[in-house]
Amino acid sequence: MSEMKDFNSTTHPDWCPGCGDFGLLAGLKKVYPTMGIEAHNVMTVSGIGCSSNLPGFINTYGLHTLHGRSLPIAQGVKLANHSLTVVAVGGDGDGYGIGVGHLVHAMRRNIDMTYIVMNNLIYGLTTGQTSPTSGLGMKTKSTPFGNPELPLNPLTLALGSGCSFVARVYTGHMEQLVRVLQEAIKHQGFALVDTFSPCVTFNKVNTHQFYKENVRDINKEGHDTSDVLAAFKQATREDYVATGIFYQNERSCYEESERETLAQPLVDHKLGITQSDLDKLVAEFV
Repeated sequence: MSEMKDFNSTTHPDWCPGCGDFGLLAGLKKVYPTMGIEAHNVMTVSGIGCSSNLPGFINTYGLHTLHGRSLPIAQGVKLANHSLTVVAVGGDGDGYGIGVGHLVHAMRRNIDMTYIVMNNLIYGLTTGQTSPTSGLGMKTKSTPFGNPELPLNPLTLALGSGCSFVARVYTGHMEQLVRVLQEAIKHQGFALVDTFSPCVTFNKVNTHQFYKENVRDINKEGHDTSDVLAAFKQATREDYVATGIFYQNERSCYEESERETLAQPLVDHKLGITQSDLDKLVAEFV
C-alpha cells in the first residue's frame, strides 16, 4: 500500500514561496495513496511553464514535453498502456493558449486520463504577460493600458466540446481539491480539472485572498452534476466564483469504443526480435 512519502521527489520545487502550485503538488501526493495507486503506476506529463515543472517534483514516471503538447503525449501513453494512471499537468498559457487545439479534440475523444490546468490567469514563467484567461482590462507587462481581449472560459469550452468530466477548484482549499481529484482520476474518460493556482509574484489581482473571499463550492449546495445546462449557468456566474464538479457524464471512453484495435495494448505486443538483438540495439543508445 502506497504512502504519501512514496511520492516525494529528491528534487525540491523551485516555485516562488506562496505559489498556488504547491497546493496541487501536495494534493496529488495525498490523493494517490487514498486510491491505492502506486507511484510506479502513474505517468505525469507536462508541457512548458512554471507549473509544468511538476513531473520533476513528484516521484512517478514523468515526461516534460513541449509547450502545449502534453496532451498528445499523454494520450499516446494511455493508449500504449491502459493500466497506467495518466495525469497531464500544465498552466493556462500552455493548455488554453498554444495547446487549446489539442485540448478540444482530447475532450471529445474521451480517452481515460486526467488533465489538470494550474490556472494563474497570467504568464508566470516569462514574467507576467497577459494569458488567454487574464481578465478584460487587466494591466500586465504586455498590456500596460489594460487587456483588450475577453478572457477564455475553460469550463464553457469544455462543456461545449463534449468533455465528460468538468471541474474547477482553488488549490488553497485542500479538502475540496483532494475530493475533486479523486473523482477526476476515478472517472472513466477524459477529466478536466481547472485549478485556480495564484501567481503571487506577477498577478496581484487574482490572489489567495481573492479566492478565499469569492469562491463557493457548488457541490455542497446541491448542484446537479448530470445537468449540462446547470453546469453552463454555474460556469458563467458573475456574483461568485463557482468551484467543484460542474458536470460528469459516464459515456464510453475511447478505449471501450475501440476494443478491437486496442484489445491488446501496445505495451503487451511482442517486439518480434530476439533478446540478443534487443540488447545490441539498446547498447547503441547507452
